[in-house]
Amino acid sequence: MSLPRFYCELPLVSGALLPLPEALAHHAVRVLRVRDGQDIVLFDGQGGEYPAVLKVQGRAVHAQLGEHRAHEAELAGAITLVQGLPSGDKMDWVVEKAVELGAVRVAPISAQRSVVQLSGARADKRLAHWRRIAQSAAEQCGRNRLMQVDAPCTLAQWLREAPQGPRLLCHPEAELSLAQVLAQDPAPRRISLLVGPEGGWSDTELQAARQAGTTAVRFGPRVLRTETAGLALMAAASALLDW
Repeated sequence: MSLPRFYCELPLVSGALLPLPEALAHHAVRVLRVRDGQDIVLFDGQGGEYPAVLKVQGRAVHAQLGEHRAHEAELAGAITLVQGLPSGDKMDWVVEKAVELGAVRVAPISAQRSVVQLSGARADKRLAHWRRIAQSAAEQCGRNRLMQVDAPCTLAQWLREAPQGPRLLCHPEAELSLAQVLAQDPAPRRISLLVGPEGGWSDTELQAARQAGTTAVRFGPRVLRTETAGLALMAAASALLDW
C-alpha cells in the first residue's frame, strides 16, 4: 500500500522537524485520518521527495523528515497542452488527467468559440481552483514536480510567448497524421499540443496559428470531444516518442 503523499510549499530539509501548514495538517489529520507516528511522504515540487513521520500533539502537527530521495516520475520530454476552454467543469478533468499523463504545463485558452469566457476575479478564482487540482493529482499519481497551469489567455497571446519545439494543432482536415509529423523530428525535447474548444478554432485563430509556424495534424477517423482529444494526443505522442 502506498504511503500518503503531500505537497508542502515550505522549504524541506533532511532531518528537520517541520511544523505543517494549517491546511496541509487539516487535510492529513482530519480528512485522511493519518495518525501520530504514521509514515508519510512530503515533496516541495522542486524534484525528489522526503520520507517523513507524522507527529501529532494536540493541535500541533509536525513532520519528522528523513533523507531526501531523488525519485522522479516525469516523462523524458516536456509536453504543453494548449486547451481551448471547454464548457462546464470539463477543464477540471483535463487538468487532473494532464498531470497523470505527465504534462509539464497546461495553457487554458479563451478561444473565440469557447462557451466559457473568464476575466477578472472569476478568472483568478478558477485558476486557483485548477492549480489545487494539479497539486492533488500530483500527490495521487506520484509526481514530485507540479504541473504549471497558466492563467487563461487568447490563442494570439499564447502564440507570442509559445515555448520552443514543435507546435501541433489537432484538426480533422489536416493532411498529415500525428505519427507522420512526429516521425519528421523523432527526438524533440518538448512539444506543444493545441486542442480547440467544442466549436473548434475559428478561421482567424487557424490563420494566426499557421503564421506562427504551428503544424496541423489529424488524429484518427473519429471526432473526439475536446476534453478527450488533448489527453489522447498526449498519450499517443508520449508512446510514439518513447517518452
